[in-house]
Amino acid sequence: MEGSGEQPGPQPQHPGDHRIRDGDFVVLKREDVFKAVQVQRRKKVTFEKQWFYLDNVIGHSYGTAFEVTSGGSLQPKKKREEPTAETKEAGTDNRNIVDDGKSQKLTQDDIKALKDKGIKGEEIVQQLIENSTTFRDKTEFAQDKYIKKKKKKYEAIITVVKPSTRILSIMYYAREPGKINHMRYDTLAQMLTLGNIRAGNKMIVMETCAGLVLGAMMERMGGFGSIIQLYPGGGPVRAATACFGFPKSFLSGLYEFPLNKVDSLLHGTFSAKMLSSEPKDSALVEESNGTLEEKQASEQENEDSMAEAPESNHPEDQETMETISQDPEHKGPKERGSKKDYEKQRRQEEQRKRHLEAAALLSERNADGLIVASRFHPTPLLLSLLDFVAPSRPFVVYCQYKEPLLECYTKLRERGGVINLRLSETWLRNYQVLPDRSHPKLLMSGGGGYLLSGFTVAMDNLKADTSLKSNASTLESHETEEPAAKKRKCPESDS
Repeated sequence: MEGSGEQPGPQPQHPGDHRIRDGDFVVLKREDVFKAVQVQRRKKVTFEKQWFYLDNVIGHSYGTAFEVTSGGSLQPKKKREEPTAETKEAGTDNRNIVDDGKSQKLTQDDIKALKDKGIKGEEIVQQLIENSTTFRDKTEFAQDKYIKKKKKKYEAIITVVKPSTRILSIMYYAREPGKINHMRYDTLAQMLTLGNIRAGNKMIVMETCAGLVLGAMMERMGGFGSIIQLYPGGGPVRAATACFGFPKSFLSGLYEFPLNKVDSLLHGTFSAKMLSSEPKDSALVEESNGTLEEKQASEQENEDSMAEAPESNHPEDQETMETISQDPEHKGPKERGSKKDYEKQRRQEEQRKRHLEAAALLSERNADGLIVASRFHPTPLLLSLLDFVAPSRPFVVYCQYKEPLLECYTKLRERGGVINLRLSETWLRNYQVLPDRSHPKLLMSGGGGYLLSGFTVAMDNLKADTSLKSNASTLESHETEEPAAKKRKCPESDS
């Protein structure tokens, strides 16, 4: 493919890439809870009912654990040597321990007073252990469970980790599963494997999962190859894609194309004039990438442009605006409006150019794979988009429910041109792995969605069902003729 061969490769990683820098996208982790944020100085971040600033994390390595101190400051946590099993005093049985609520000498007022004094959570946990009358009588396993429970409640330990497909998919599935169509992280891993996502591919993706599937594909491809994203509405939503923090070189191979123009592209009636009839806000939606601040800015810009629209309707006003913009002495509101209009037109022209490039790539009809994961019915999407995929290439369709994929499976069998159709559901169960305490966890996920996968093959002009019927009729004729030939040879052998 000419387009992918000319695009620049990803920039080499610098030695400081493993350290956190200002403006990087990171994921905050506390126990099993995640939150994706952007590192900015003097920006207040609220996480798990606590607020703090991320100024002190800049310059530290990813994976560093921080402790929230007074004033919302984060300080690196120092490792402490835990007591060994020999120094611990533990009981042998828990049967005589009664949970009557009187074993703890410290009251809630005492604990609140300790917090107000600025005592760290680690010291509070230590005082809770010392003031518990039943702690020494508990077994060693029960003591570890007690300490872990109190640390989770009173210690504010936050780990800053680098965003990845696994971490972001776990975060979205736990916090906002509706935004990713309840796609579980193991199902996403199956999609990437069945779709043969690798560097150098030319992939087509249609997803409404906040850009999570797109970001996973971009991470797997590493900036090599090209991805054409089909989007409904005014523009693609890439909130999760922005959380990955990809460099600009990764975006050079990313194209987008409106879904409502696919039929015209299939029938050969697509032209560049059709793109001019699209909504003008699509460029703003594209550049927002799902971040709240930029969305608000784009909405404000739309309001400003709508307020200035009556003034620029007449051609005389347009001429005066152009002359004012060229004259440096005039610096009124009209000049600011003309600059905004110019930037808006420039973005729209760039987006139109990218749409034409995506249309050229789709017209080649030699894509290396197709990924569909949307809230729409998969049957019409898949039957239309399969025409852009080259033969012997994989395709994967995700749906939260099984019934739409069953209908899609039936339609594909009738249509032909596909082999190795497989409808699957992954089963996931978490395990606790600890010394002498490894066992499956009590709670598990009820479902993570369904996948329909297969491979495309070259299809003749004849319909698949008629060819199958003709093949079946010829086989039946051969079966009826063979016994007659054998009967003629029998008398000759007897004589």
